Amino acid sequence: MSAHDVVQRGLYFEELDLDARYLHRPGRTATEADNVLFTTLTMNTQALHLDAAFADAQEPFGARLINSMWTLSTMVGASVAQLTQGTLVAQLGFGDVVFPHPLFAGDTLYTESVITEKRLSASRPGQGIVTIAHTGRNQDERVVATATRSVLVRCLPERGSR
Repeated sequence: MSAHDVVQRGLYFEELDLDARYLHRPGRTATEADNVLFTTLTMNTQALHLDAAFADAQEPFGARLINSMWTLSTMVGASVAQLTQGTLVAQLGFGDVVFPHPLFAGDTLYTESVITEKRLSASRPGQGIVTIAHTGRNQDERVVATATRSVLVRCLPERGSR
């Protein structure tokens, strides 16, 4: 690599700002193909995702719902390029996962993240533990998912070791 090459990466521990709201763009429009593929790949046989005739007859939504695990995965995935690409050491866990409104085929998922906590790791020098609150909204600004995620990220490399 030359001195003029720019490699996209996420943020190091010190660069993650507790006061910022990270808006991840572009959004991702959910398709019927996304829903069927994700649902079948994960061996989920829920008819509300796979069977249009069944789902259309069900109240209160009257339509197939996008698999909520697709919504969660896509919401987290949307944050990677901006926050953790190349700086993540490990995903530590999820908490407070909520789906207050369904996502449907044709809806667009927009994701934002807020760093709610961060601390240096006591057992892993050069790394920090970060808590991220993710929120997913549809094109109408309706919240469709929220989740809290804990990750282990790298600290800024020492000068000269880059």
